[in-house]
Amino acid sequence: MFPTSPLRKHASPNGKSRFNPQDEFTDLKPPITYRHILSPPPGARDPLRVIALCDSDAFYAACEQVRLGIDPSRPLVVRQWDALIAVNYPARAFGITRMSNWRDALKKCPELIVVHVATYKEGEQAPGYWENPDTTTHKVSLDYYRRESAKIIAIFKEGLPDGEIEKASIDEAFIDFTRPVRAELLARYPYLSQVPPDAPNGLDTLLPPPPPILWDKCGILIPIDPSLDDSGPAHETGTHADADVNVPSTWHDVALSIAAEFMDKIRAEVRTQLGYTTSAGIARNKFLAKLTASYKKRDSQSILRNVAIPNYLMPMPFQKIRFLGGKLGQLIAERFEASTVGDLLSISLHEIQQKLGDDSIWVYDILRGIDRTEVKEKPALNKSMMASKNLPRPITNMSEGPHWLRVLAAELALRLNELRAEDPSVWPKTIVLHARHRYDWSRSKQTSFPFARNVTVDTIVGFADRLWKDLVGGGSKRDGSLPYSVTTIALGFTGVEPGEAGQQSIEGFFRSGTDTKPPSSGSDGHTYELIRGHRRKRGREAEDGVSSSLDLPDISWINRDDTVGFVCPRCHQRFEVELGDNGGHESGLSQAEALDRLRLEHNDFHVAQDLSKMPDGVDGNIRGTLGLRAVEKGRKRKRDARKEQPVEGIAKFFVRKPG
Repeated sequence: MFPTSPLRKHASPNGKSRFNPQDEFTDLKPPITYRHILSPPPGARDPLRVIALCDSDAFYAACEQVRLGIDPSRPLVVRQWDALIAVNYPARAFGITRMSNWRDALKKCPELIVVHVATYKEGEQAPGYWENPDTTTHKVSLDYYRRESAKIIAIFKEGLPDGEIEKASIDEAFIDFTRPVRAELLARYPYLSQVPPDAPNGLDTLLPPPPPILWDKCGILIPIDPSLDDSGPAHETGTHADADVNVPSTWHDVALSIAAEFMDKIRAEVRTQLGYTTSAGIARNKFLAKLTASYKKRDSQSILRNVAIPNYLMPMPFQKIRFLGGKLGQLIAERFEASTVGDLLSISLHEIQQKLGDDSIWVYDILRGIDRTEVKEKPALNKSMMASKNLPRPITNMSEGPHWLRVLAAELALRLNELRAEDPSVWPKTIVLHARHRYDWSRSKQTSFPFARNVTVDTIVGFADRLWKDLVGGGSKRDGSLPYSVTTIALGFTGVEPGEAGQQSIEGFFRSGTDTKPPSSGSDGHTYELIRGHRRKRGREAEDGVSSSLDLPDISWINRDDTVGFVCPRCHQRFEVELGDNGGHESGLSQAEALDRLRLEHNDFHVAQDLSKMPDGVDGNIRGTLGLRAVEKGRKRKRDARKEQPVEGIAKFFVRKPG
């Protein structure tokens, strides 16, 4: 339905020739029929598609302004160490930008309010706004901003239950208005809900002419003629409706106006309930909506009609477009001698693919305002969470690790407890520790994370300390010094998900009442309650070797006689550990650690049995290599093979750096 331009031959050697750039935009007035409005939406190719991007204005600064109860008219910046990560609009009037140093910013505006982000420090269970936080001992926390962002998304969903909402970042979200706008079109114009008896082509008959549109209350209308743009701030800019009064409207324009009404109501709710202002862009796809949102910022919304797309895009420096900046943008500028979108419109698809590779068709489409990317709601629950720190002072001794492990564990405990407050069955399967030296090397260790009643910093640190010793202990010298320095350390959870239906936590066993499910009886006469398992797929190992949690038994319980245990899925043998402060077989181990140790010991028994069944001609060393390192060697071969394969064309600009 949206055809791309045909390939053209060019007389000049650099691929340019005289042509009308407006001819490149061939899909601005697609025919809209009864089929389009009465059939299920055809996704990204729907000619009535309407997408918005809503962006919170100077979000971090706005969060601090609301938290501290500061007048929005006062200049405020948010500081992270010496850099600024947010500058509100009153502060920008003094020439302060995010590139400014906070001390230089104070010189420009002595009355400037400077707020440092919250940080974690060792010994504290939660982040705080400490006086003079130190990057060598503290870690930045963005938890407050994440919570406020979640509140905004909740308002979006409440105000638009039938719309699709995709969180693009902590301060912006895409909204697909197509379905709710279609429903509103049929409600306002019921004559569209039935095909007229005399329609010449049935469902494929074109819709009747649309009604006139009153743009005044919809927002800022991007003009068809760029010379009409007064370039003033949003609150000083009109809708330009008078200038475009003679331009015929389309049904897509009607859809845009309805979406603008919905967007305005949602933005008003965010402002009323939370005190945050937002800016939005409304257009036919995600790419154009994002560009439109930045047209006139601060507490405003802008609308880009199809007819205004060519003149809006052509003067734009193409390197400002997402993914077309950086090294790729420099390459395009050099190879095609171009700086704006208009400069590149004369380049044929064939030539773009010749110089950038076959995958570069998306570049050709984007330059013409075509983007078929869907708006997809992301899962509310991420299956992993990570806390990391780029160390200003690298770790060079084994004894320096525990400080940062405790700081990182505090962040993980807070975030996991926030999830469990909404759903107590949520629990991670694995805890993993990463250490890296710049981009030279990285190592990881992981182990299972058994279910516990409460998540505390100490619980997480207990596992993290063991992983740290396993990760660096073998290479350290007698004095604890490391043969390498650690510049980045990260601690995280993987496999974070709700428990299966019917599972109960340990506390569930002690509940009273008729709604409590009776405990199960084992064949040995014991009565026990099943708790969350930790099943893991075979073959999933740590990045630097076979994980200690490989093929762990996965059925656990707590007995009435204050013991916990598991049943091995391979031999069906039953094991128990007593509850208590130091419960377990070894003094000093917590109940969770003792249970994990027992699991590992039994798993080693099965590994030994498997190795003993190998052919007699294979000696013990080879057996150990095959049994415990084969997986890692296979992974290494695959990594090496990938490294040897050259990445060609445009794809090489999107390869992730090692580490």
